[in-house]
Amino acid sequence: MEIIPTNTQNIEHALKLILETIGENPNREGLQGTPQRIIKMWQEIFRGYDNSQKPTITTFENDEHTSDLVFDSGDYFSMCEHHMLPFFGKYYFAYIPHPDGRILGISKIARVVGYFSARLQLQERLAKDIIDMLSEALNNQALGFAIVMKGTHLCKSMRGVKNNGKMTVARLTGIFQTDNELRKEFYKLIDLQDE
Repeated sequence: MEIIPTNTQNIEHALKLILETIGENPNREGLQGTPQRIIKMWQEIFRGYDNSQKPTITTFENDEHTSDLVFDSGDYFSMCEHHMLPFFGKYYFAYIPHPDGRILGISKIARVVGYFSARLQLQERLAKDIIDMLSEALNNQALGFAIVMKGTHLCKSMRGVKNNGKMTVARLTGIFQTDNELRKEFYKLIDLQDE
């Protein structure tokens, strides 16, 4: 699925109207290529709507029958669906494989985070989308998943209340909901990452 059509004349026209509406001259030298640059940028930052870019999640036999906590963290960048302004931050992910199930290829976690981040999003939905896709890749057999997403929302920081736009979302499934010690271990790993 192509998210931006090949014929972009209507989009370019709309972007020029937006520039005029905010009081700019879309024909001045610095703005002449701006509509085309925005279209190209959208193709990149909204690639999450393109099913052909959906990551393939590699899984492996759990030959060691491990059920240890597996932890990963990294950065993410997304766009708020309410104001189309960026929100971004760090994610902290963990799961417990089923000893008789499969395990994830760890690099695929970042790819799934990046894919779902590349849409107009809510931070809460983003966390759910990530866990759902990874759980499906393991045939819903993992013992539990946990993700914490810390984000800074420019729609709160640079407009509106113009206040600290920080937000944290935690989504826990399976054993992470019921095992307090495991949950504490997960949060301790997050604290170690933030030191």
